Amino acid sequence: MTLRKIAQIGHPVLRTRAREVSREELASPEVQRLVDDLVETMRDANGAGLAAIQIHEPLRIVAIEISGDNPRYPYRPKIPLTILVNPVLEALSEDTFDHDEGCLSVPNLRGRVERHARLRVRAWDRHGHALDFEAHGVSAGVYQHEVDHLDGVVFVDRVADPRTFSTWDNYERHHRDAFVAYAKEIVARYGG
Repeated sequence: MTLRKIAQIGHPVLRTRAREVSREELASPEVQRLVDDLVETMRDANGAGLAAIQIHEPLRIVAIEISGDNPRYPYRPKIPLTILVNPVLEALSEDTFDHDEGCLSVPNLRGRVERHARLRVRAWDRHGHALDFEAHGVSAGVYQHEVDHLDGVVFVDRVADPRTFSTWDNYERHHRDAFVAYAKEIVARYGG
């Protein structure tokens, strides 16, 4: 496994639509190594997720994982390591919530994004097996954030009110406690 460089906002790769992956390509040693690198890079950066496009590989692959020991997101429900290949998201209701987001490709910046509260997630796992499950609440926000990357969308594009932008230090100092309380309400209302 190799730690990869994470593309930063302004790099053209982040505005590219990633291409779909065939089952044959997914099974190749090169793409399997890419998946390993994606996971290793995400974990090293303490991310909740990472899209292949963020490590300069414009393929429709994302890794998502939230463990109890992630210092950036101790309030989030756990998500076991999940690899999504060619993911498709479908909103299951009109319910939305404000999700306070940051991004490994946009260092030291957070902002509030409206996200769907209930989703159906369909994709393949890293071995080409079909996945079909629901994601709710704060966890649904994570899936939407990562899949946006595959279409060249960065969370800053979805921030409706630029007054919600904050550096990490100011978020921690002035906004974190309020958002954590709100996130706990979202988890109580929708689950994960």
